[in-house]
Amino acid sequence: MNPKTDFSEGRSLKRFAFILRLREGAAEAYEKAHCEVWPEMFDMLKRGGISEYSIFRRDNMLFLTFKAVDFEATWSRFDSDPVNLRWQETMAPFFAPHEGLRPGERFPMMEEIFFLP
Repeated sequence: MNPKTDFSEGRSLKRFAFILRLREGAAEAYEKAHCEVWPEMFDMLKRGGISEYSIFRRDNMLFLTFKAVDFEATWSRFDSDPVNLRWQETMAPFFAPHEGLRPGERFPMMEEIFFLP
């Protein structure tokens, strides 16, 4: 079984996942920041069509997953949003540099190979 889409409000939603790494010693502050996500950040994500956004952590490795219609189109809209720019500036010190990016990737993306609804 490998469904890559759900149907919600007539739009085909896809599940996306990627990984990030935290800098050594940044996990506690990163988690605290996510206990205090700004309401305007939640609004921006929802306006952008993001739903079911989760972040999992194991040591310094993060696994992020969410649903959206189109990853690149959604993230492109966020690129110039003042709320996102401020959030990214706040989060940047927590992250280690990306490793293993493929051409055209913003983040190290994961490919879904199995899903049990």
